[in-house]
Amino acid sequence: MLFILQLAIIIVATKLAGHLSVRLGQPSVLGKLIAGIIIGPALLGWVEPSEFIDHMAEIGVLLLMFIAGLETDMKQLRDNWKSAFAVALGGVILPFIGGYAIAEAFGLTSNESLYLGLLLCATSVSISVQTLKEMNQLGSREGTTVLGAAVVDDVVVVVLLAVMMSMLGGGGDVSLPVLIGKKALFFIVIIAAAIWVIPPFMKLISRLKVTETVISGALIVCLTSAYFAEWMGVAGIIGAFAAGIAISQTSFQHEVDTKVAVVANALFVPVFFVSIGLNITFIGLGNQITFIVIFSIVAIAAKLLGGGIGARLTGFNTRSSLVIGAGMVSRGEVALIIAASGLQSGLLPSVYFTSVVMVVIITTLVTPPLLKLLFPKERQEGAA
Repeated sequence: MLFILQLAIIIVATKLAGHLSVRLGQPSVLGKLIAGIIIGPALLGWVEPSEFIDHMAEIGVLLLMFIAGLETDMKQLRDNWKSAFAVALGGVILPFIGGYAIAEAFGLTSNESLYLGLLLCATSVSISVQTLKEMNQLGSREGTTVLGAAVVDDVVVVVLLAVMMSMLGGGGDVSLPVLIGKKALFFIVIIAAAIWVIPPFMKLISRLKVTETVISGALIVCLTSAYFAEWMGVAGIIGAFAAGIAISQTSFQHEVDTKVAVVANALFVPVFFVSIGLNITFIGLGNQITFIVIFSIVAIAAKLLGGGIGARLTGFNTRSSLVIGAGMVSRGEVALIIAASGLQSGLLPSVYFTSVVMVVIITTLVTPPLLKLLFPKERQEGAA
C-alpha cells in the first residue's frame, strides 16, 4: 500500500511547490519539477522510482500532449508549417555539431561523439506545452510553431538514430527503408482515421446509455493512437497529440478538453513532473561536474539558437524567435530513451550515462523560466 502514500505525497508536494513557484514569478511547472528532486532519492527519499510511478507518468505525459492537441489551432499550424520545419531542422543541426564538438574535446571516440551529438538533437515539448498553457499562449503563433516543430524533430531524430546505429554497428538489423516506410504509414493512417474513423466513432460511443461515454471514447482514441505510434516507431506523445487534434475537429472538443484536463492535472500530470526529478542522484558526479556544466550550456544554447534561427529566417521577429527556440530546449523523455539505447548498444559510455541524464534534466528544468523570461510580459499579462 506504499504507492497510495506516495501518490498523496506527490500531489501535496507538486501543488505546494507549484503555488510557491507562481508566487515567485515563475511558471508552476518549475516548482513541480523541483518537487520531484526534493521528495525523491536526491534529497528526502520519500518517493522512489518504481514501475508504478513510470506507468502513471507515461499516462500523464500522454494526456498532457493529448490536451495540447485538443487546444491546437489547426489554421495556425497550417499557416506556420514552413517555420515548424525550419525550427526543427535548425534545432537538429546546431545541437548535433555542438554535441559532437564537445564530446570530442572531452576525449570520446568519434562514434561516441556522434551519438552524443544525436542525443542533443532530441526535443520533448511536454514541459513547454504546460508552461505555454499556463501563460495562455499554447494557441499563439509561437506555441503552434513549437508543437509543429516537435513533430518534425521526432521524425528526423529517430531516422538519424536508425542510420547511426546501423552505420556504427549498434543495430545492424535496423532497415532504414522499412523504418521510414513505417513512419510514413503512421501519418497516413492517423490522418485517414482523423477524417473517416474518429468522428463517427465518437458519435457512436456518445449514444451508449452509460456515464461519461464521450470522455471514455476520447481516452480510447488517445491511448490507442499512442500505442499505434509506438508500434510504428514514432513517439507515443506524437500519437496522443495527433489524437487530440483529431477530436478537436469534432463537436466534442470542449467537453473532452474540460473533463480530461481535470483528470490529468489532478493526478497523472503531477506524477509525470515528479518522475523527472526522481532520476536525479548526486552520488559520484563530483568528477564529471565540468562535463555536466559545459554540456548543459551547449545543449541549451544550441537548441535556443538553432530553433531561433529557423524561426527568424521564416518571418518571426527576434523576440518570438528566441521564445520558439526556448520552447525546443527541453530534451525530456525522448533524450532519456536515446541515452538508454546508446548505453545498451555500447555507443554511450556507461561512465557518462548518469551525467547525460543530469544534462537532460537540467535542460528540462531551465525551459519554464526561460520561456517566462523571453515571452513579452505584456502578452502574458494580457492573456491572464
